[in-house]
Formats: sequence, C-alpha cells, structure tokens
Amino acid sequence: MNIVGDARREMLALIVDDVARRGIADRSLREIAASIGSSHRMLIYHFGSRDGLVAAIVGEVESSQRELMTTSLSNGDPIDVVRANWDRVSAPELRPFVQLFFEAVATASRSGTGEFTTAWIDEALTFAETIDSPSDATDIRLAVAVIRGLLIDVITGTDAELAKAALERFLAMWSARS
Repeated sequence: MNIVGDARREMLALIVDDVARRGIADRSLREIAASIGSSHRMLIYHFGSRDGLVAAIVGEVESSQRELMTTSLSNGDPIDVVRANWDRVSAPELRPFVQLFFEAVATASRSGTGEFTTAWIDEALTFAETIDSPSDATDIRLAVAVIRGLLIDVITGTDAELAKAALERFLAMWSARS
C-alpha cells in the first residue's frame, strides 16, 4: 500500500470536486486547501506548486474523459463518439475544467513542459481498433484540435449552439473524406 499516493489521490478527488463547484482562477493554494480541510503545505507537498496542482487536476479530468470515451461508448460509431465527447466537454458543469485545461496549456507553453494530445490519440486509436473502425493519428489529432478550438469559443462567450453547428460541419467534412 502506498499511503502517500493514496493520500494524494484522495486529496486530488476533493480538489477536483471543489474546483468544479468554485473554480480556481482567482483562488490561492491557501483558499483551495482550506476549502477541502487541508493546508497549503500539504498541497505543495503533494503537487509541488500551483502549476503542479493545475496539471494534476487537468490530468485527472482528462483521464476520466478519455475513460468515458472508451468505456461508455464502446459500440459507438466514431462520429457519434465525437458528438458524445463534445456534449460532455462543452456542458456548463465542465466549463471550470475546460478553463483550467487552457490555463495548464498556457503554463506548459511557458515552461516547455507538458503534452496534452498524445494520450487522446493513443486511446482513440485503441478504441477505434475495438470497434473495428479505420483511423489514424493525424485524423484524431485534427478532431482533438477542432474540439479544443471550439471549446475556446464556448468559454470565451460564443453561444454553445454555434460551436456545435461548427462541429457538425467539421464532422460532415470529416466523414466525407473517405
């Protein structure tokens, strides 16, 4: 048993729930820690810094999103999988996490660390194999980029229905490529 790892996972679960309710943008580590009944020193111990905490939250949320893609939609058409993924990630209750994702991207771009697409590509390729659907990494990278671009529109005030219409146009073009 890894007590430190277990404590970190438990703390991260509490933080993810807290961030979903209260956001993170203007909150200090002290405020976040107090909100979950801990101290900022424990956050620093487990995550190293605010940037480390943001990366851990994003990693956890992204992992759960990929897991949903591969488990709950295991018999789906690839286009339906993209639609279902969009419906989840563009939902108002996930907006704090989407904003946090882009905060983590900005942090990673400044430090030259972090990679946010390979895991999606790898899991999507594996998923495509399980449903016997031809796919390649370039197509998946393009789909991920389109979804992320449309998410920027949504979190900066574009009507989510306009973004969804753009996604539908992309999907029509994507499915016509063969």
